[in-house]
Amino acid sequence: HVQLVESGGGSVQAGGSLRLSCAASGYTVNNYSSMAWFRQAPGKEREGVASIISNSSTNYADSVKGRFSISKDNAKITLYLQMNSLKPEDTAMYYCAARYNTGLFLSSRYYGVWGQGTQVTVS
Repeated sequence: HVQLVESGGGSVQAGGSLRLSCAASGYTVNNYSSMAWFRQAPGKEREGVASIISNSSTNYADSVKGRFSISKDNAKITLYLQMNSLKPEDTAMYYCAARYNTGLFLSSRYYGVWGQGTQVTVS
């Protein structure tokens, strides 16, 4: 069955960097027209961070523009999120998501395939 597995989370000091990865097993990132990263902090709603479509066009939440970069490696069947200049408010569980139809959506209601999440803590 199709599965998304995130990795790369951890604890980092403010100003530091992390790179998250999302591996798609049972399918390839090419089969998804759109993929995205979301995050959810305790007591808050899940929010879209960045999305990417098959032609590599991207969309970012205002809060991460200029600091985060989403990309995909079709050969490695992996989605990435490079996070630089991290802030304490970036602390959250980060989720990878995918959908079969194209669209640079940052709302969770448009995505039907989800990973289990990876924790990012910035102090």
